[in-house]
Amino acid sequence: MQEFTISIDGMHCMACVRRVKAALEKTPGVVDAVVEVGRARGQVEGASVDDVVTAVTGAGYHAKPE
Repeated sequence: MQEFTISIDGMHCMACVRRVKAALEKTPGVVDAVVEVGRARGQVEGASVDDVVTAVTGAGYHAKPE
């Protein structure tokens, strides 16, 4: 199973974290997702990097693999 970290731009508060985490958890293949506002990143286990970036972008934020 693939595990990776993504940088997430645009998060400012815990509501942003909840929105990104919810989008990631709805992404097919995601087994686990941890999102940190202070570090502006997320750790994801499961889905492909492209699917995760698409999910975060769809939630209104910018993401890229680290």
